[in-house]
Amino acid sequence: MTKLAGAAVRALMVVLMVTTPALMLPGIGAETTQVVVFVALFAAALVMVEYASAYPGLVEFRFAPPFNRLRFAGLFVTVLLLSLLIRGSGVAGPGWLEGFAAMVGARFDFPYSPVRLVTLMLPADAPQREVAVLREAAATAALVGIATVSAFGLMVATGRWPSPRRDFNVWVNLPTFDPMAGGDIAQRLDRDAAVNLALGFVLPFVIPAVAKAGAASVGLVSLGAPQSLVWAIAAWAFLPTSLIMRGLAMNRIARMVRAQRQSAAVRPDTLAPA
Repeated sequence: MTKLAGAAVRALMVVLMVTTPALMLPGIGAETTQVVVFVALFAAALVMVEYASAYPGLVEFRFAPPFNRLRFAGLFVTVLLLSLLIRGSGVAGPGWLEGFAAMVGARFDFPYSPVRLVTLMLPADAPQREVAVLREAAATAALVGIATVSAFGLMVATGRWPSPRRDFNVWVNLPTFDPMAGGDIAQRLDRDAAVNLALGFVLPFVIPAVAKAGAASVGLVSLGAPQSLVWAIAAWAFLPTSLIMRGLAMNRIARMVRAQRQSAAVRPDTLAPA
């Protein structure tokens, strides 16, 4: 019952996150609302089935909190702040959030920065106000992503993840990783960690360039479609954040595997009679 209640709470939180832009942003039509409700229920069903099950499924690090809690919190805060920011962009006079976002945007908007590349996705003749809102949204999402990665990195560096009070099982926490696929498991974990870290650092630069290359993608980045703008910027920030966190986690697991091997190699010598 405790596991079922926890799965239900997680499913409700997912529904709340998915429906937040539709609830907060103006101009959401009936058809869009139906699609949002369908997506929210589908996501809630997936979460419910995953966390109500006693066996591993698709969600990684399910039994190594607070990895997924941090990721979800970062995405939820990003979606909420972007919804508030874009909703307030049509109000006369900047509020506290708009002022803070403008300050962050000015700090993050420098040549060749990911935030600058995001603003270049707009047409050359886009209004300055639209460019400013997009810059503030991208900078706010990037700031939340940096804070999320920093919090998890601090937990890893201080030895608080994974929790020393519970055993860590590679199979249940990495259901898509096959320990018996061949090769040294520590080396494979290190290789996967390096790939995830590299992708996490490169994607914020690559995604705007790929979106800019497609003419159809330019229309998505517009205040005329506020809900699409929220999810586009949230995905742009969340995907690299998630990859970097996964890279840090797999690097930590590789170090744990090596430490366990060394401990197992030393233990027979220490227990042998003099």
